[in-house]
Amino acid sequence: MRKETGDREAAAVRLAGGAPLRDVLDADDPDSWLALDTAVREGVWHRSRFRPEWERTDPLPADPTRLDEPRLALALCHRDGRIRQEAMRRSPRYPGLLPLIVIRCADWAAPVREHARALLRGTLDVDSAAGLAPLILRVGRRDRGAFGVEVLEEVLSRASHGQLAALLTAPDRVVRRFAYRLAVAGRLLGPAELARAAARDEDTVVQDLCATAALTALRDEEDEEAEAAYEDVLPPLLTARNPRTRSAGVTALRRAGRPERAEPFLGDRSALVRACARYVVRQHGGDPEAWYRKQCTAPDGLASLPGAVIGLAECGNRADAGLLRPFLAHPVPGVRARAVAGLRVLDLADTEQLRPLLDDPAPGVVRETVTALLPSAGKLPADWLLERTGSERPRHVRLAAFRLLDACGGIVALRASVGLLEDPDAKLRTWAGQSVQRWHPSADTRLGDAEVGELLDRSRHLFSDYVLLRRKREAGLNG
Repeated sequence: MRKETGDREAAAVRLAGGAPLRDVLDADDPDSWLALDTAVREGVWHRSRFRPEWERTDPLPADPTRLDEPRLALALCHRDGRIRQEAMRRSPRYPGLLPLIVIRCADWAAPVREHARALLRGTLDVDSAAGLAPLILRVGRRDRGAFGVEVLEEVLSRASHGQLAALLTAPDRVVRRFAYRLAVAGRLLGPAELARAAARDEDTVVQDLCATAALTALRDEEDEEAEAAYEDVLPPLLTARNPRTRSAGVTALRRAGRPERAEPFLGDRSALVRACARYVVRQHGGDPEAWYRKQCTAPDGLASLPGAVIGLAECGNRADAGLLRPFLAHPVPGVRARAVAGLRVLDLADTEQLRPLLDDPAPGVVRETVTALLPSAGKLPADWLLERTGSERPRHVRLAAFRLLDACGGIVALRASVGLLEDPDAKLRTWAGQSVQRWHPSADTRLGDAEVGELLDRSRHLFSDYVLLRRKREAGLNG
């Protein structure tokens, strides 16, 4: 955050010593200004051996020649509102202190706050607003912070597309959201630009905003113009990496009169996109179920369309389980995983049939298998699962076995958890320790079982003496 110090109090002390502002703060980082304000306002001098003379006797000298930028910056953050007020009167001499004026616009003291707001409104222009936007938006989250955001919106509403361009690609997602809202409200971006932004941006709020705005703009076009515009808008939406944007593009195919292009998305990797594709296909008289069944009976298998397997389960019926079961042995891990998920969706996850997949080399397949088997974990052989918690097994197999044993509860869960307290994987050790700590005897736990006492003693380091004694007494042991 700072160029030469990572401590916010040290920055305040260095400023008091006369260090130039640019050497103490990263002026482009809003958090630097907020941290400085907090450090000074919280009374850093009372906790520090260094208490400068200006703080005790003469924060703002009457002689302007003695008033430098570092001292004025500290005065703008001073805990005494009268000093902050006087500092603002002198601050126009130093434009670099405008970020602190922004912070003072949300000041708790009304005179300070009103003076700061008058300064901000009279100073802020399009160029300075672009640089201060991250800080203004952060301060805007505070009580009494809405004024700065209102002024920012007022100033940037007069900006051109080129002047907003830097904010549209800002690393701060809050700034990008704000800039895109302004661009949409001012119609500064065409439908194709909005579609590309929706496909490019990683923030879901920006994705939804731009995709919706792009498609809304097309509805306002004349039929012939909209027809041509769809050719520029749909490709970026349909090829976007994020599912929400792809789903918007797929849904738009209905209005565009191109339902046939929705059919390939029936097998998309995203459930949301698949659902939108089914809607479009059905609206134009298509039969998604027939398409899925055709794909699942194709002689070449589904190496490239694993989404078709789960898609069949999503809109099919229990009779379709016969088409899904062969894919449990498919060479492509994604297809195997979707087959397991499909059988779970159809409520036909057979314990004996899925049990071998707990040893699958693909972690994704094992995760889906665990999810499907958790409701019936008690039907699995505990000793068989316990073998799979051994350190020689792959991590994803050990984790799967532990999750199922933990779901069983009772002595089985305690035995597995204590056994994993020395696992080579740190996360698995942590999860095992948490399982031991929340363990209580279940209804089928035999009271007075010596093994329970032994296991609790092995995990003694996880409990206080009092809690350990309580656990033992719950299990019918004397402690």
